[in-house]
Amino acid sequence: MGGFSLWHWLIIIAVVVLLFGGKGKVSGLMGDLAKGIKAFKSGMKEDETTASTASPAPPQVSPPTGTATSTAGEHVAHDRG
Repeated sequence: MGGFSLWHWLIIIAVVVLLFGGKGKVSGLMGDLAKGIKAFKSGMKEDETTASTASPAPPQVSPPTGTATSTAGEHVAHDRG
């Protein structure tokens, strides 16, 4: 580590002070992160409870689109390339 000059040490010290100095910036960030995760989990639980209490809608069946239909007496030609 003796190969570092004075400027290298000053920059390293400045970075350490910015990251860990002050009123516990890192611990404050971790606390905010934990609060965000807890809020996310509670939001997910609320979504699950509202989804389970709501009655599921009956599935709607729609006729297939784009198919040829024939009526009585008519013949539908199919293109069989």
